[in-house]
Amino acid sequence: MIGRKAAYTRLLFILTGCFLVLSGQTFSEDIQDIQSSQYPVTISVLQKAYQNEEEAIHAYHAYAKKALSDDYPNIGYLFTTFAASESVHARNFKQLLTSLGVGIKKLPEPTIKVSSTKDNLSDAADRELKDIDKRYPEFIRQIKPENHQEALRVFAYTLESEKQHRDDIQQIRKGTGFLFGILSSMIENKIKQYFVCRICGALADTPPKDSCPICHTPAPTYTEVKKTGL
Repeated sequence: MIGRKAAYTRLLFILTGCFLVLSGQTFSEDIQDIQSSQYPVTISVLQKAYQNEEEAIHAYHAYAKKALSDDYPNIGYLFTTFAASESVHARNFKQLLTSLGVGIKKLPEPTIKVSSTKDNLSDAADRELKDIDKRYPEFIRQIKPENHQEALRVFAYTLESEKQHRDDIQQIRKGTGFLFGILSSMIENKIKQYFVCRICGALADTPPKDSCPICHTPAPTYTEVKKTGL
């Protein structure tokens, strides 16, 4: 027979389990609470990064539509390509937050100021350069002390994929002033095709033969960025 003390302990365990179920709690939620307490800064930074990427996606799609209406189809495709890369980054941040037990609420659609294609291109270049030079290096600095390895890896991939084309973005930024006519002609007169890595968001004119230079996964992870649907 079960001893009185053992029976009492078993009953207490069962009652505690029932209380957790009735109150809407689960043991997995307890684990998630522990994770949240271990990585509060990482979670906060992931939320900021996710929101930043979602805002960029909305902006770039809006800029792409404006470029098409202004008869700049290749500039529109460039904006769509930026959005494709940011979509991969946003998905990665969202998956990390989910793994840490953080519910993802639908973000309100941001208010996007759409100006001329020249000004939109300037804004996109500024946004990309800020991500490369300030925002993501600072995010990485903030989460390092908590040492969440997967978060550090994803942020490193995000930064490196952004840095790939820093020189090109810098040249675009310089060309959005009085040289915009020359810049737009150069972009529009070239037949471009872009591919994005589904793992890290890296971009390329042609898919690498062996593996992604950023996340080092096999090249089949690259897919073509479609021009349709703008």
